[in-house]
Amino acid sequence: MNRFEGPGAKEARIRYLDGDFQVASPGSFVRCAVTGEAIPLDELKYWSVARQEAYLTAAISLKREIDANPGLRKRG
Repeated sequence: MNRFEGPGAKEARIRYLDGDFQVASPGSFVRCAVTGEAIPLDELKYWSVARQEAYLTAAISLKREIDANPGLRKRG
């Protein structure tokens, strides 16, 4: 059993803000919008305010942003 299983483990509902987030419904983790993996709230670093989604890593966040905005690929 991992730390996200069992009677006390519950997925939180979060409102993602610029540089911060608010817990709308208590829980110990959120799920990555791309991979579905659990992210402990104390390790949550990457999210989209516009899409209200959490991401496991910076690379996943960047890929999601580029997928959502294909015009970003042409920059540079």
